[in-house]
Order: sequence, then C-alpha cells, then structure tokens
Amino acid sequence: MMSPELTTPLDSEHAASPATLQVDVIADLICPWCYLGKRRLDDALAAVHGPSLVRWYPFQINPAMPVSGMALDEYLEKRFGSTEKLQSAMDELTLIGKAEGINFDFDKLERVPNSLDAHRLMKLGETEEISTSDLAENILSGFFERGLDIADRDVLIDIGGGSGLSPTEINKTLDNDLSRRVVLSQEAHVRQRGVTGVPDFLINKRLFAIGAQSTESLVNIFDRAMFGEESDLPVSPIVH
Repeated sequence: MMSPELTTPLDSEHAASPATLQVDVIADLICPWCYLGKRRLDDALAAVHGPSLVRWYPFQINPAMPVSGMALDEYLEKRFGSTEKLQSAMDELTLIGKAEGINFDFDKLERVPNSLDAHRLMKLGETEEISTSDLAENILSGFFERGLDIADRDVLIDIGGGSGLSPTEINKTLDNDLSRRVVLSQEAHVRQRGVTGVPDFLINKRLFAIGAQSTESLVNIFDRAMFGEESDLPVSPIVH
C-alpha cells in the first residue's frame, strides 16, 4: 500500500496556504471513471465554497499504446476478451454518467488513442496558468461525448484553443521533446509511489482517496483533511 504522499519539484512553488484546500488529481484522459471522478470533484469543491487549488498529474492506463492508437474493437478484444463482455458495463457507465451530467456516447468511439500528447497539453495549460480543470473537462468531453481522437494534433489545437491556449504554443509544446519527458517523469514518479489505477485524489498532502468517490464522500474527506482531530499529522489514512 502506498504512502499517501505525492511530491514533485513543483510542490514548493505551488504550495497552497493553510486555509486553501489542495487537491492533487491523478488521472488518465481516456478513463471514463476519471471523467466521473472529475465531475464529482467539481461538485464537491463547489459545495465547500472555500478557496481551492487543483493540480493534475498524468497517468496512462495504456502506457504501451502505439502512437497511432488502436481500433476500439481490437483494443477491447485484447484487453477484455470481447466487446460483448463489456456491453453491460458500458451501459451502466452511461446511466451513472447521466446522473453526473455526462453523456457518454461509446458508439462514437472508433479508436482508443495514445493519451500522452493530451497529458502534454495539460502540462502546457498548467505552465500557462489557465484552468487545467476546465481543460481536462474539454478533453474528456471531446473524447467521451463527441468521439474525438484526442491524440490528433488538430483536435488538441482546437480543444486547447477553446480553453485559452495559443495554437502556436501548442505546436511548440508538441514539437518539443522536453514536454514529453516531463510528463513521463511525473508519471514515473506517481507509479513509484504505488499508484496502479486511476482516478486518485490526494487531499492537502494528507488523505489519499482512491477511485471515483461520490461527491458526499469527497466533501467528508475535505472536512477531515482541513478540520479533523488529527489534521496536524503529516499522513492520514488512505480512503477507499
């Protein structure tokens, strides 16, 4: 079991004030449960009203995915055996998504993309100090609701441009190998900490919440992290 601590060279630079709720989100942008978890996090943050700082960390659920991606049917067959075996799960996800305002449309998905460049776009968003949560929303919505190939550069330029990023900067980032190495280094770091699945939420560097927690659960975790009796301790329990 991992220690619920996550550190990167940026931690001291982006440290939140003691009164600020800090949430480090570990997610992949092609994970439906990450989309659900993101929406529930948004609702939980809105419910508590106070100042918050949300930072996103990359994780690829398919790190060996070819750069060109893979046809959806081929991917599902290799990973799960067949599309038919997953149909009930996709139907359930569709229903769960509707409760969160997400219109999952799996019929529009033709390919499973390599998500590395989408994570690089997120890193650019952080550097440019735009809302990375809004950018993540636009990437996730583009993939799951519109069936966009979020590995395609033109798609990323369109999504990034609509989120406040310059197409010129997006091209520079995707042409620069440094951003690829930064993202892969951050992903390696979270894996070394014991992360094996997503989404995960590290609250105030103290409570590590695993999975797409309900909004109510997240609000309770926020309260524990901010005001719990043991809030002066450096590490609190992992929350499943």
